[in-house]
Amino acid sequence: MSEIIDQAMRLFAERGYDGTTLQDVAEAVGLSRANLYNYVKSKEELLVAMVDATTQSAASSLREVRRRTDLDSAEKLRMLVHTLVLHRAEQPAQFRTLDRSDQALPAEIAKKHLEGRRAVLREITEVVEEGVTVGRFRPVDAGITALSIIGMCNWVAWWFHPSPAHPAEPVAEQIAENAVAMVVRDAGRIPDTPTPLGIVSLLRQDLDHLARLLTAEDE
Repeated sequence: MSEIIDQAMRLFAERGYDGTTLQDVAEAVGLSRANLYNYVKSKEELLVAMVDATTQSAASSLREVRRRTDLDSAEKLRMLVHTLVLHRAEQPAQFRTLDRSDQALPAEIAKKHLEGRRAVLREITEVVEEGVTVGRFRPVDAGITALSIIGMCNWVAWWFHPSPAHPAEPVAEQIAENAVAMVVRDAGRIPDTPTPLGIVSLLRQDLDHLARLLTAEDE
């Protein structure tokens, strides 16, 4: 079944979903169309498998990371991004095919795909919000930040071409570090107590710093 899905993805990427028939898929895997029906009944089944592999599976993996209690917000974000980049790097054809065929997907599959994408966004947004709340991250807009991070991860499916000399792991590590650097506070700017009072303490530091700057200008 995995070979059938792989060949279907290749054909969908080359010809588009509408331009590919089950006969094309059968010929690609060396089966008659009648024998192919023993494994899959329609193109829609192949698309469902692709959605499960690209969006639903990714969302499930991210959810597991987000729920971990042994990681702080920065560690969670680093692991979330690392995980998502590896998903995109290891399954680029699936992602590109769904991205290109988004408007042509049957309604139920398009809904499933959208739910998976929203779930990925939700997991990353919640971790960013958590980091902002406890003062680990700067006070950024969590939604915009999450979309920016997802964009970095998704783009890997288009430009990265893995090889023995160019593995995916270092790429995932670098992008994960970049994502954390986008939001994390300097070590000296993290409140001792992750509470509203800790955030107020940081605000007081900012006001004191501003006051010193204004005093220096007056002098």
